Amino acid sequence: MSIFVASLWVLVVICVVLFLYTRSDTTASGDASFRSFQLTYLVVYMLAMAGDWLQGPHVYALYQHYGMSTHDIEVLFVAGFGASMIFGTVVGSFADKYGRRANCILYGVLYGMACVTKHFGNFWILMIGRLLGGTATSILYSAFESWLVYEHNKRGFSQDLLGTLFSHATLGNSLVAILAGFVAQFFADSFGFVAPFDVSLTVLAIMCVVIIFTWSENYGDSAVNVRTSFVSAIKSIKSDRKILCLGVIQSLFEGSMYTFVLEWTPALTPVATTASSVASRRLLEEEDVTVEGHRGAIPHGYIFAAFMIAIMIGSSLFKILCRWTSIESFMRPVLFISAVALCTPIVCPGNQLVIFIGFLVFEVCVGLFWPSLGTMRGKYVPEETRATIMNCFRIPLNLIVVIILVQNLRMDLIFKCCVMFLLCACLSQHVLYRLVLQHTSAEQQTSSAGIL
Repeated sequence: MSIFVASLWVLVVICVVLFLYTRSDTTASGDASFRSFQLTYLVVYMLAMAGDWLQGPHVYALYQHYGMSTHDIEVLFVAGFGASMIFGTVVGSFADKYGRRANCILYGVLYGMACVTKHFGNFWILMIGRLLGGTATSILYSAFESWLVYEHNKRGFSQDLLGTLFSHATLGNSLVAILAGFVAQFFADSFGFVAPFDVSLTVLAIMCVVIIFTWSENYGDSAVNVRTSFVSAIKSIKSDRKILCLGVIQSLFEGSMYTFVLEWTPALTPVATTASSVASRRLLEEEDVTVEGHRGAIPHGYIFAAFMIAIMIGSSLFKILCRWTSIESFMRPVLFISAVALCTPIVCPGNQLVIFIGFLVFEVCVGLFWPSLGTMRGKYVPEETRATIMNCFRIPLNLIVVIILVQNLRMDLIFKCCVMFLLCACLSQHVLYRLVLQHTSAEQQTSSAGIL
């Protein structure tokens, strides 16, 4: 049994134990109205994420099937991140003025159109698909959360329950990712590489129908135009350092995370340790080496499943840590640990066991990061420009990934950049923590003065 398979089963046991432990102590267990609201959101969110996950495993393979060169494929991937950075920022920000529900439906339409383009082997049609998909991704990571936070607050639920909901969303997303991988593989094996995209299109259509019949509309400030919304968002970022810190954390951590997604395969393969990022991927495609150095393929399915279960473990740990301390406090060591975890390919190049353990630790931190960031944004980001602010910080996020993709850097240098980004995110988290302490102290002093 390989280390990957053995680790997977150990993680499954840990995940089940933690899930049962945290589930038995959930504060929402007796709140029927919250459970109903949670189900309304999670059904749509899981369908939205399934539409995304179903496409991921076979994008590269489909492009290769159409005879695209490695350079063409790289250009298409860069275009996707670039579209998310430019067009996605604008379209995603429409949510505050024209409605978060409408923006979520637009996500399904745009991503569905991107799926349709996969039926054509023409480079420029596929490029249009990447632009549509990149734009849709910005909506996915802003409008859904903006809708949720508004409705959660409107119904008068507590901030603790918001954290619980984000934790359940993170856990469910990981389960959906694993299931989507199996479904996509089945349809790809049965009907060809384009079939998973047709399944994704179906799922996205179902999501749109469910939104129409179960979600109400909400807005940021619908009275202002988009330009004014951007101006207000920039003013909020400049005037409130807590929002700025959150944006820095989001951009640097997620930028590192997306870079990690592109690099974990070559990092776990010895031949890649001295090669540049792009060159190592090409060599892996040509040689098809295993982790032991023999011909074959590293078990991507088992590794991916292990990563997703590690994220689920992190989402359960989030609930446990919230009982003992504030999110602003415990996220400081979490971000530091994530930086240390990505040092493993630098310190121990070629050691698959050490690198794999480091990557699992990083994924646990990812599982902690998602519900933590969502909860903190729910506290500090103003409702009027919530989606706009979130999309503003996706600009540096995507810029980080684009720069790393086009520079053809050595893999050790890429991981050094990620470590540096994560340490800066840790520093920003510490600044946020100090700002919150100062604000709390000032409020207490004001309250005491009022009593006297």
